[in-house]
Amino acid sequence: MVTLPLDRGPAATAGDAMAVVDASGDVTGWSEGAQLLTGYTAEDVTGRPASELVAGEPAAAWRALLTHGDAVVAVRHKDGRRLELALRMCPLRGGKGRRPGFVVTATPEAGERIPAERTSGERIPGERTLGELAFKQASMSMSIFDTGQRYLRMNDFACQVMGQPEEAFQYRYFPDTVENAEHSRGFLRHLEIVAETGQPVHYESWTRSPSGRRMHAWSFEMWPVRDRAGELLGTALAGFDSSEQYWARQRLALLNEAAGSIGTKLDVIQTARELAELAVPRLADFASVDLLDSVLQGEEPATGPVEGGVELRRVAHHSDTPGVPEAAIDLGAADIYPAFSPPARALATGEPVLTRSGDSGLDTWFAEHGARSAKLREGEDHELSLMAVPLVARGTTLGVAVFVRILTPEHPDAFDLDDVSLAEELSSRAAVCVDNARRYTRERTTALALQRSLLPQVMAVQAAVEFASRYLPALSQAGVGGDWFDVIPLSGTRVALVVGDVVGHGLHASVTMGRLRTAVWTLADVDLPPDELLTHLDDLVGHLAADESAMIGEIGATCLYAVYDPVARRCTVASAGHPPPVVLLPDGTVKVVEVAAGPMLGVGGLPFEATELDVPEGAVLALYTDGLVEARDVDLDVGTAALCTALAAPARNLEDACDNVLKALLPQRPADDVALLLARTRALDADQVAVWDLESDPALVATARQYATEQLTRWGLDEAAFVTELVVSELVTNAIRYGGSPIQLRLIRDRALICEVSDASSTSPHLRRARTFDEGGRGLLLVAQLTDRWGTRPSGTGKTIWAEQALPVQ
Repeated sequence: MVTLPLDRGPAATAGDAMAVVDASGDVTGWSEGAQLLTGYTAEDVTGRPASELVAGEPAAAWRALLTHGDAVVAVRHKDGRRLELALRMCPLRGGKGRRPGFVVTATPEAGERIPAERTSGERIPGERTLGELAFKQASMSMSIFDTGQRYLRMNDFACQVMGQPEEAFQYRYFPDTVENAEHSRGFLRHLEIVAETGQPVHYESWTRSPSGRRMHAWSFEMWPVRDRAGELLGTALAGFDSSEQYWARQRLALLNEAAGSIGTKLDVIQTARELAELAVPRLADFASVDLLDSVLQGEEPATGPVEGGVELRRVAHHSDTPGVPEAAIDLGAADIYPAFSPPARALATGEPVLTRSGDSGLDTWFAEHGARSAKLREGEDHELSLMAVPLVARGTTLGVAVFVRILTPEHPDAFDLDDVSLAEELSSRAAVCVDNARRYTRERTTALALQRSLLPQVMAVQAAVEFASRYLPALSQAGVGGDWFDVIPLSGTRVALVVGDVVGHGLHASVTMGRLRTAVWTLADVDLPPDELLTHLDDLVGHLAADESAMIGEIGATCLYAVYDPVARRCTVASAGHPPPVVLLPDGTVKVVEVAAGPMLGVGGLPFEATELDVPEGAVLALYTDGLVEARDVDLDVGTAALCTALAAPARNLEDACDNVLKALLPQRPADDVALLLARTRALDADQVAVWDLESDPALVATARQYATEQLTRWGLDEAAFVTELVVSELVTNAIRYGGSPIQLRLIRDRALICEVSDASSTSPHLRRARTFDEGGRGLLLVAQLTDRWGTRPSGTGKTIWAEQALPVQ
């Protein structure tokens, strides 16, 4: 719509429709162009009021012409048609400033041209007629404003959008035509920008539909309208309802967000919670996720639909209405869903179920489950729109997601097919993530159960040390690892302390750890020195790797093996690529033991070296795996220093010391398994050990028996004298006969009575059964029968044969 300033006053050109109106509003002049345009002759209109030609409110049109000098006016054609004409009014000045009348013209720039003629004589619409028809019938909202942001023209689509005819808006200031001018401030400002700058602009706005829930998105193109002289007349705009594109983008954005926010952890319940929280309030007012109990247990659910009444367990829910989740059903509680309920129907068919209040299945289900609907129906009796979407992954039904909208007068929009499609997409992704978490939970639970079964469950109290231990599996998605520890009793009241770590995670690491732990026990029973034991263990790992490399690749492991002797108060340590132990001395000093770092187990071909150190009574040895002191953001030296600091902190006992160390060094979610073993050393007093050096003379066997008997008397163990004499006689005789000097006899009294005989020979005796006519060969058999345990171990200069018997009951 165009508005021409009054002061321009251009003369009418040839062909223009022109009329002269006197001061009283009567027509006094009528041109031929006016007759052709309206169908009225000069005789028809001369002397009559000009207002009779107006189709609409004459007063409003007359005010607009007087105020602005031009306006778009609806005029009646003689044949009854309605013509929209842009009229321009110029005053005719008389003598002494009087206004005898006005000249009113309708020019081709804004009016309808007289129909043109085809050469055949057929009448066709003129150029301006086609433009007017295109404007009126456009499938987009089009409007024209003057430079003061007042409505001049609106097409049919714009009237349909606004809900009123064009007459209700003409010549009105835009803010006066909307209920909430605050929300339309951006639109008005862009109209003003076009009027101020004369440049086109693009503007997007969002308005709520009459339902109040869905947003209508509009995209406007605004451009200036100029006359042939370039003078700015007003602003035209075309508005596109881009709601479908907007909601498509919103759905795509929600799905894109779901890709990053659902399944952030391999945790079934966390994944279900993420689905519910994402859906509310952007898709629903309330959302819940119920799963089959087998899914929560990590078991494999039955494939295919779940028919009939089914028991589900609520694992997550979220609501935009306060109090609804708590009233719906408790988290973790199981509930039987009858076959007619929407969730059960969705599980049975494998397809989403869309329903609302009035559906017999939904109403009956709610009626039979008062707690579920109590809060949803609190207040006014609102209707509900509900979607039940099955959670199906890889052909396996895991559970169902339920989405609910509470329909109110302000928000009456029920779920539609687009919402169902979006809910299916979200639920499908969540189902895959839930299934991945279920599979991970099952594998992790199995591996963890296996690993814990392979670790020591209850370790017997040792005479040599007091100990405490901790094992923490990794909480990362890598799964359990192959860390282990052991406290192994050895002969002569000695004890072996072991910590190891198999490279990798999962079932394979746990199984390999179990094999190595068994091997260490077997080699420790042979009483090998630490360096020799690691050599044999290295060979074993090499053999395992060779046997299994085709399936699982190479095997790597580290191990630290330490033997503590409470009599000598010495500790011998050997390492296979493992972090060194830390010792807390009785005076509070903490230091890292300098141990020769050997190669990892499985490398092969490289030697292991043993390190000996004196350990006073009451010292604490700390053995650990690298998960305790090493991480991606923590250097090994920094972690070891932190361990020393934590170990030196005051603690009532070793259990508290373990807790202090773990609390100080580990994050909330350790990325690697952690094994920690703390051992406080004990020592045997001098009066608990008796030692005699013997010559290699058979005559001294009786003397050895006498030494042993007298020592037992001093200890008050006369009841053990008979067995001890036989053991000493046999072992010393064998040492003199087959071993040679130096020969040593040692008795140890602790929780048991131990008799040890050492000689210079490295040949170990073997138990054998003598034949009927053999004169010898029964000695070791007698020793084995009379004592609880016996054995042999290599020493630095030969070997030691030992026998252990229980102390007599006092």
